[in-house]
Amino acid sequence: MTKPQIMGRLVRLVGPLWGVMALAIAAGIAGHLAAIAVPTLGVVAALSAAGVAGLPAYAGVVGALAAAAVARGILHYLEQIANHYIAFKLLARIRHQVFAALRRLAPAKLSGRGAGDLISVITGDIELLEVFYAHTISPIVIALGVSVAVIALEFALHPVFGAIAAVAFSVVGIVAPVVASRASGASGKSFRDELGSLDAYLLDSLRGIGEAMQYGAALARGDEFFGRAKRLAGHEAALKDRAGTNQAAMSIVVWVFDLALAIAGLHLVVFGHIALARMLIGTVLIMSSFGPALALASLGTGLQQTFAAGERVLAVLDEEPAVEEIEGGNAPAGPQVAVRDVAFAYGADPVLDHVSLEVPEGAIVGIAGKSGSGKSTLLSLIMRFWDVRAGSVSVGGVDVRSADTHALRQTQSLVAQDTHLFNESLADNIRIGRLDATDEEVEAAARAARIHDVIVALPEGYATRAGELGDVLSAGERQRIGLARAFLRSAPIMLLDEPTSNLDSLNEAAILRALKDGRAGRTVIIVSHRPSTLAIADRVVSLEGGRVS
Repeated sequence: MTKPQIMGRLVRLVGPLWGVMALAIAAGIAGHLAAIAVPTLGVVAALSAAGVAGLPAYAGVVGALAAAAVARGILHYLEQIANHYIAFKLLARIRHQVFAALRRLAPAKLSGRGAGDLISVITGDIELLEVFYAHTISPIVIALGVSVAVIALEFALHPVFGAIAAVAFSVVGIVAPVVASRASGASGKSFRDELGSLDAYLLDSLRGIGEAMQYGAALARGDEFFGRAKRLAGHEAALKDRAGTNQAAMSIVVWVFDLALAIAGLHLVVFGHIALARMLIGTVLIMSSFGPALALASLGTGLQQTFAAGERVLAVLDEEPAVEEIEGGNAPAGPQVAVRDVAFAYGADPVLDHVSLEVPEGAIVGIAGKSGSGKSTLLSLIMRFWDVRAGSVSVGGVDVRSADTHALRQTQSLVAQDTHLFNESLADNIRIGRLDATDEEVEAAARAARIHDVIVALPEGYATRAGELGDVLSAGERQRIGLARAFLRSAPIMLLDEPTSNLDSLNEAAILRALKDGRAGRTVIIVSHRPSTLAIADRVVSLEGGRVS
């Protein structure tokens, strides 16, 4: 997206807060005019005290000056509080929208995206939008309003003054930001992408720090991290140097225009076209009025990262999900599963080709095959994480592409090979399977998954927190927590993807016995490499090269 497109999209997100924005703009224009009035009225007061004819009385000017000074403080406060109220309200609103978008995209569109980069978008990128909402939208309108007012006043003093002021504000407030923005190019976008990549690398390194230390790779990964951080710091320094150079250049430009107006004024005074008092007032007026325009001049470089952050956030909001959720569709009428002549590919890589499979109600069907043969993909299609390219998948007699998404999810429970545990109590981790489950039901599910004895042996029992990435438990114990969730959910269709890969033979036998004992009316599909796991199946099919063999 171009910068104007990004700005337009971000502005439209203001939505119901335009009233507060109008207050911020009005207070900002009035406040800056009050600030400009203070030195200008100071000159008028000095001239009035010196007895210059045609000026207001000294006492009245001093009173107006005091009122302008007080008003400046009050109006500046109103402007700032209104702008930041808008900014923080909008950041909260955008976070809700991004989380909703991530939920809509999950799991298919997020499976290959780095968690660190997503964290960077959700935290840093959204936070950076505060600069746009609090320090960009209203300052642009404020600068325009103040500049028009000052140009009108300068024209009233003399047309030459008005013309110089118009050129000065155009150069500082329009030309300079555009030139600076073009000179910066895509540096802001590059910086935010590098930062997201660094976050992803750090998170990946922290997750795998045990393996890195075990194989002596920790030092190398640390060096790589610090190297990336150093390059990122250099990139940031270059951005700040450019911003500093731009500010210095603008200071010179402002002094040039101040000097130009003063010289023009002296020329007019010498040739009798204007009184000395008017010349002094016009000079002080323009000297004190560049603040709002200078704020725009710094946007050319200062907004590079903000626009880059906005583009990354908008990219998440615009991302199309792999499948659209369906509301109001048909609910599956039973737990039977039918896969008919299904073909599927990830991009240009074919995975399944003319696969058909019937799983009647109450049956246990095993799926065997080499890694990459499409076993897990088939489960994802049954869950409708992806849509088939050809053929159909139906659950309870309803094509999953037309089934109500929530109703479809209610009929299924999935136990993946890797079970994620949240850093909450083990009871709450199991209760994810059914949030309204009682403690007794949670314990019964844990017993069925053969994890109860492990939990009660911990110092806090079921109240024990799982720890970061579930590191309180072993891989096999985490897998049994996943099975406990599935038992607790008690959905009519249970999909198991390598459910015993991390279990010893004793626990495997106990869990398989629990599965077989609790199969009444429940359809079970098991993906596994283990013949011992598939032994409980009523029927085993093999996937080879994307086909049922």
